[in-house]
Order: sequence, then structure tokens, then C-alpha cells
Amino acid sequence: MEDLTEKLLNDFQRNFPLNPLPFEQIAIALNTSTEVVIEKLKELQAKGAVSRVGPVFSPNTVGVSTLAAMAVPADELEQIAAQVSAYEQVNHNYEREHAFNLWFVATADNQNTLQNTLSSIEKQTGYKVLSLPLLKEYHIDLGFRMDLKDREGIDKVESSSMSAAASILTAEAQLASAEDLIEVIQSGLPLVARPYQEIAQRLGWSEQMVIEKLKTMIDGGIIKRLGIVVRHHELGYRANAMVVWDVADDQVDQLGQQLGMQDCVTLCYQRPRMLPEWPYNLFCMVHGRSREEVLECIDTMTEGLGLENIPHTVLFSGRRFKQRGAIYRKINQEAKH
Repeated sequence: MEDLTEKLLNDFQRNFPLNPLPFEQIAIALNTSTEVVIEKLKELQAKGAVSRVGPVFSPNTVGVSTLAAMAVPADELEQIAAQVSAYEQVNHNYEREHAFNLWFVATADNQNTLQNTLSSIEKQTGYKVLSLPLLKEYHIDLGFRMDLKDREGIDKVESSSMSAAASILTAEAQLASAEDLIEVIQSGLPLVARPYQEIAQRLGWSEQMVIEKLKTMIDGGIIKRLGIVVRHHELGYRANAMVVWDVADDQVDQLGQQLGMQDCVTLCYQRPRMLPEWPYNLFCMVHGRSREEVLECIDTMTEGLGLENIPHTVLFSGRRFKQRGAIYRKINQEAKH
């Protein structure tokens, strides 16, 4: 991967500049031009390596979501997966190596809509949906490290971008609706020189209002990170497994924290057991460049943390039927003025 692309993807998956000219700020850090940065991001999007440039929302701070699983006969899997993926509430849909072989994430603006979606999927497909909502987060960070030797420049842009946004909220910005902003940015920021200005024009706000509202949502934990959202498979992370553990309830917090600190673990969270079908209550995701790399990581952390006697199962991902950012609110087709 060329040096400019590596730096761009490594340094700006988080801490995206919160100032009127964010791509110019990135260009300065990378010793290039604004036009080159924007064109490179458009190129990476077209290739599928970048999903979007925008926010990743913390679970259940915007709308509601659940991880769901279905046990589908192998000869029907592709057909059923297509039916599930057709729902706008479904943003991720994967095959996994297990009796429960179809796993998807469903997101909606409220619990009633989410439950209706799951019920509709059951009715349409004829197969039961196992819903496993998040109970507690220990570690969630789907940033992916590229091969990079020289990281010069990141410190400069982080400090300048944050200082530019560190203004006191005006009364006008406090009254502005976060829901309206989410509706506009949930699919990503526009790749133009002044993206916050374009967003502001759609909302009838000022550019500074957009910047201040985004900073408030980041500081408040609503936005987990703001930056380049990559697609790991296209960037070389071709193997991933969901490792699920059956942990005693009084030990799940301790183990969840330990697993979340492992280098190769990108996600770690508690979800409910659903007996008798599903006895596992602790989940972690491991990504790697090969199946062997993932298995090596799992073995290392299992031995290192003394988890050999804790029941667990490894579910490798197979086909990817759908992957996109969650849509929390339907976009109003009319521009807001």
C-alpha cells in the first residue's frame, strides 16, 4: 500500500479534524494538497476499501440495535440471507461456521420498530430469530492498523483539530436537534472541502453549529469516533472470528475487561444467554490477515489468561452478505432550510 494511503488510513480513522477545512488540515499533516486527500478518499470508497468518512455511534445511544442469529439449512442460506439483507434495518449480515450460521445486526430508531423487524423476518423466512442485544460494552474499536513505519504528523493534526473545536456551545447550538444532524451524517460526511458547511446548509444551521454539535456528541459519548471507516476485508484483514464464552456471571466483568485489552481483539461485550439454544454470554471479535493468525491469537489469549477450562466456541465468518453503516433515521428527501 502506498505511503500516503497508509498514513491517511492509519491516522484518521479517529480524531477527524473538527474545523471548517478538515481535509486541508489532513493535507498539511500528510504534506499534500486538499484535492489529493479528497480524491484519494473517493478512490478508496469506489474500491470498497473505505465505507465512509463519518461517525461511528456508540451502541444504543442513538436508536436501538441487536445482534441476531438464525439456523438455516445450507441449501437455503443464500436465499434467506438475501431476504434478511433486504430489510433497511439490517446493516451487517454474515455467514458463520456454526449451527447458527446466519448472523446479522439490526438497528432501528426505537424498540418497537426493531422488534417488528425481527418478527417480520421470522414470518417471511419461516425460521426463528435469536436476538442477543448488547448488555455491557468492554471494548469496541473497529479501527484497523495498516502497515506504516512513519507516523510523523498525526500529533500535529490531532492537537490543532481539537483546539479548533474547543469552543463553548452557543445557545443556538444547544437548541439544535441532534436527531436532525444524525439523519444527515449517518451515511458519512460529504467529500468536499467544507463538509460541515454543506451539512449546515441542508439543516439550516451555521457551519459552527454543526462543528459544535459534533464535538458535544463526541464528548458525550454518543459518537464513539469520527473519521475514516474502513472495510477490513478489502484492506487485507481477510479472516475474522467471533469467539463466544460461557462465563460465570460473577466473573464476566473481569474477563471482559481482560479480553478487551488483547491486541487482536476489536470488540468485546456481554450479551444475554438464550437457553437452551445459546449458553454463551461473553463475545469478542478477533480479526487477522489469515485464519492461522486469528487462531494463534485465540490460543495465545486463552493460555495467557488461563481460560482453557471455560467453555467457548469459535465462529469464523464465511460469506459477507451485507455490510454498511447503520441507518438510524429515515432521511427526509427534502432539504431542510
